[in-house]
Amino acid sequence: MEFDLMALLPLAAILAGTGCIAGVLAGLLGVGGGIIVVPVLFTMLGFLDIDMGVRMHVAVGTSLASIVLTSLVSARAHHKRGAVDVPLLKSWGIWIFSGSIAGVLIASAITGGALTAVFGVVALAVALYMALTPPDFRLRDSLPSGIAGQASGFGIGGLSAMMGIGGGTLCVPYFNAFGFPVHRAVGTAAAIGLIIATPAAIGFIVTGWGIPALPQASVGHVNLLGLALIAPFTTLTAPLGVKLAHYLSPKILKRAFAFFLFVTALKMLLL
Repeated sequence: MEFDLMALLPLAAILAGTGCIAGVLAGLLGVGGGIIVVPVLFTMLGFLDIDMGVRMHVAVGTSLASIVLTSLVSARAHHKRGAVDVPLLKSWGIWIFSGSIAGVLIASAITGGALTAVFGVVALAVALYMALTPPDFRLRDSLPSGIAGQASGFGIGGLSAMMGIGGGTLCVPYFNAFGFPVHRAVGTAAAIGLIIATPAAIGFIVTGWGIPALPQASVGHVNLLGLALIAPFTTLTAPLGVKLAHYLSPKILKRAFAFFLFVTALKMLLL
């Protein structure tokens, strides 16, 4: 399929702008930027008349590839400020990694419409939870351990890989519900995003290899043009989001997180 270069320039500008916004949100909220990147990529691929059967898979795979770099930059910045819980990463790491692989396998076996629905429903549920619970809401004051903790890491890794997000969308509200300080939750979620996105991006390349309906310049379900337009800008702007996160109050962070999730979820469910 041949594309008119001049017609693609406005789309390229939109993707670059999306990368800037996603980078700030990655640092600010620990979400890896995917919660913004996936819907925009999905919409842009629709403008290019890419087959609906692969559109969501390409959006998710490309988003995960961009998150690898964004999460690395964001996590390093948060770690310098002492906002990453390293012992938790060590105990959860293998379960998050395993969940991410499982999420890729499930995503490759379901339709694009089903994958879009998963994104919208999960994002909407988290947005409502964040918006409707009081700032001091707690289920208890410590994270679950043992099998419950391992299952939590596996589930977060799996759903995040299916949605093309870095994990913060699920990790931040989960951590807050168990008494984690919000800034530490955001910093740790940024690091978790790297554990999720790296194997998931590779998985989407493998599962999408050789599919004929993919857009030009795609390696499996990862589109290199989209990645090239998004990743540099998310990487550049993520440190700005980190600085903002440490100046804003936990209440403002929580409401901002809920707002962006709610808008994004509605857009995906109404497509």
